[in-house]
Amino acid sequence: MDTASCSSASSSKTMSVADKKADRMKRLRDLHLKRNEARKLNHQEVVEEDKRKKLPSNWEAKRKRLEWEEKEEERRKACEEAGEEYDRVKLMDVGADEAEKWERKKKKKNPDPGFSGYEAASYRQYQGLTKQMKPDMKEYNAKKDKMGEDFYPTVNTFGSKPKDTQEGIDRMVQDLEKQIDKRSKYSRRRAHDDDDDIDYINERNAKFNKKLERFYGKYTTEIKQNLERGTAV
Repeated sequence: MDTASCSSASSSKTMSVADKKADRMKRLRDLHLKRNEARKLNHQEVVEEDKRKKLPSNWEAKRKRLEWEEKEEERRKACEEAGEEYDRVKLMDVGADEAEKWERKKKKKNPDPGFSGYEAASYRQYQGLTKQMKPDMKEYNAKKDKMGEDFYPTVNTFGSKPKDTQEGIDRMVQDLEKQIDKRSKYSRRRAHDDDDDIDYINERNAKFNKKLERFYGKYTTEIKQNLERGTAV
């Protein structure tokens, strides 16, 4: 009886040691899995932070604007399918205070600041062209998920050259045709008239005099004629 009890006690002690060892190994495996998961998450966060640093400073504002434009386009299509006028439906959601504030802002804003330099003109053209673009965010996100980290190329990135879609090519051709048509409507540069009166000292002064003539010429015509005849009082 004593031998059997000692044997069972010994076996139970051995089983408890084995259980403790198994439990420790299980906890160790769990710690290894958690460490690997944390390492993977940290790596993903570092990659995402590096991508955000490489993006333009106004990327977040552009992204929000694109999302807003996409929602506006969806609402417009829904109104067209329902046979409603989108502008009228949109105005129903605008309060009187917001409409008045928007109208005051619209009056203050100068839509055409005029020509100030070729650099500013190129920038204005770029802004106008980018506002006309309506990117497909669904296709953008699908490519982003498919390509992964290769979606943001670097100097060490190797891969196949992306193929332009036929819609994109047609859109580019249409935009170029619009620019050519717009340039054809520009007035040509006036040639210098040798018989015209010289009332300027240089090219800049000539342009200034033309501006004065354009705005005040009708008020000063009689005074100029009197000065030329010598009959001015």
